[in-house]
Amino acid sequence: MRYFVTGATGFIGKRLVRKLLATPGNSVWFLVREGSAGSLAAAQAYWGADAARTTPVTGDLLQPLLGVAEAVRQELSGQVDHFFHLAAIYDLRAGAAPQVAANVDGTRNAVELAAALKAGCFHHISSVAAAGMYDGTFREDMFDEAEQLWHPYFATKHAGEKVVRDACTVPWRVYRPGLVMGDSHSGETDKADGPYYFFKLIQRIRGLLPPWMPAVGIEGGRVNIVPVDYVVDALAWISHQPGLDRQCFHLTEPVSRRVGEVLDIFARAAHAPPMRLRVNAALLGLLPGWLRNGIAALQPVHRLRKALMEDLGLPEGILNLVNWPTRFDNRAAAAALQGSGISCPPLEQYAAPVWDYWERHLDPSLHIDRTLRGRVAGKVVLVTGGSSGIGLATVHRLAAAGATTLICGRDEARLAEARAQVQSRGFDLTAYQADLADAEDCARFVQLLLAEHGRVDILVNNAGRSIRRPIEESYDRLHDFERMMQLNYFGALRVTMGLLPAMAAHGAGHVVNISSIGVLTNAPRFSGYVASKAALEAWSYCAAAEFADAGISFTTINMPLVRTRMIAPTKAYRDAPALTPDQAAELVVEAIVNAPARIATDVGMLGLGVQLAAPHMGQIIMNTAYRLSAEQDAAPADGAAPVSPELRAMQHLLHGVHL
Repeated sequence: MRYFVTGATGFIGKRLVRKLLATPGNSVWFLVREGSAGSLAAAQAYWGADAARTTPVTGDLLQPLLGVAEAVRQELSGQVDHFFHLAAIYDLRAGAAPQVAANVDGTRNAVELAAALKAGCFHHISSVAAAGMYDGTFREDMFDEAEQLWHPYFATKHAGEKVVRDACTVPWRVYRPGLVMGDSHSGETDKADGPYYFFKLIQRIRGLLPPWMPAVGIEGGRVNIVPVDYVVDALAWISHQPGLDRQCFHLTEPVSRRVGEVLDIFARAAHAPPMRLRVNAALLGLLPGWLRNGIAALQPVHRLRKALMEDLGLPEGILNLVNWPTRFDNRAAAAALQGSGISCPPLEQYAAPVWDYWERHLDPSLHIDRTLRGRVAGKVVLVTGGSSGIGLATVHRLAAAGATTLICGRDEARLAEARAQVQSRGFDLTAYQADLADAEDCARFVQLLLAEHGRVDILVNNAGRSIRRPIEESYDRLHDFERMMQLNYFGALRVTMGLLPAMAAHGAGHVVNISSIGVLTNAPRFSGYVASKAALEAWSYCAAAEFADAGISFTTINMPLVRTRMIAPTKAYRDAPALTPDQAAELVVEAIVNAPARIATDVGMLGLGVQLAAPHMGQIIMNTAYRLSAEQDAAPADGAAPVSPELRAMQHLLHGVHL
């Protein structure tokens, strides 16, 4: 047999050609664009066939007669037994004009070429989209009954099929596959559209909820999914059966599934929470049209919807397909496949390999450079309080990752020592002596930064002061609260406010605030420290809302207890579980790389949950810890008294919490 194939290097096409060439003696001519040598070589390697059996024909889908030269047409005239037309745009994100050109005009050009070549049979690969959103069961012998062809993909697949029905002068057959996914055995696919658009949503839910917790999904309309290997096998078989000309065949799963059922199957394949609590999206249709349109037109709703669609990679119009009402009868295809052993496997059988292949090869996140170097190389990063502790540990990573690293601090000797440490590893940084608690000195420092660097791309507000003292011992020490507020809040605020205009002008920037787990747990003895950090958190969340559309993001790290010079004088912390500065720096790196709104430990988030859900219980827990640590504080100054078993147990229960 001799074949001519358009779209031979595409998702379905290259697999069909390999199937055709599996029969000895078969040969294929295939359309290629001029200058596509790269894809041609890859396709021929994929087919694994003798070059004498695969002949490229230079042409263009958008040209009359597919742009095939007259001499080639004469050579092939009467030589083609089967003409397979697969070239088309299969993408809901494509614009209307390109789809009309490829799916309609391209089909017309292919039909003309098939006639010029006197092909034995013209096989047109259409789509179930040609039925539009027909409300009911769409049979294989139905065409004009299609309705609601509002999407360009639906409209052009219907119009392309009409060209075949009206203008094709050689025998023809039409095939309407369902939504084609990866191979049912390997999951392999070349593209990720259709149901793949919802994989990122499933992945996000998996990251938020444990797998045993049922998630809320949608009921939705009908969707018909088929694996690519079934489509190819069915095409190859039906196209060679006699007496089937001028017929249409639905290459579909026998039973159309609800959208909610499909998402639930893939959620289980992804080890994500099952989507069993389903809401029928059609209920939105009960709302008056003026109300739906009015809500959708509200700018906050429109912006939120747009941001969500972009974040999940969903194309415009995809949500309108959630209520797709059409079922597809496939009795003609089933009859043609009788005795072949070819049948569409159930989705449950191949959902796992399809998901696994997507997550390993096609997940858009795989192409994002999530390394620290990818985020900071060549950028200006300022770490306040960078001469020791968490700041210094972070600085080592930033300098090694290629950032233009800046630090500031009050102690010139420590700044010099920090720089010497970094230089000893073959990197460098710039150190500035500055007192952020002093308004004038802070203003001088910010102006110097802008003059020497133009702007700061990433600011890590790490400089801070902490005092551990009960309120009952602080009645006459208001100055302690003022000192902490001056550095922890106003100092950070001065630096941030001074650098924000340059960030906004550049349209990008990131502010990372080192806060405390105590803000989440309301840690006793740290009322002044926690209050100053809480103030910075509150300001940052307000700023994040204002600058969300300016390319500037804010991250708060609710840092647990870290073993630095700051906690050394406290006897109760000597055996308390605490992070090392290097471990704390990893949280800062995570903040810089991923830019989440908040980073906190599980204990911190649990503490926040208790404070919100049962504040009185939270007070009892923290008061118990407060009284236990008071006993340790009363021990002799030489520290001879061991930590009580009760306090040790409480410290491990509240891992990393300042007590």
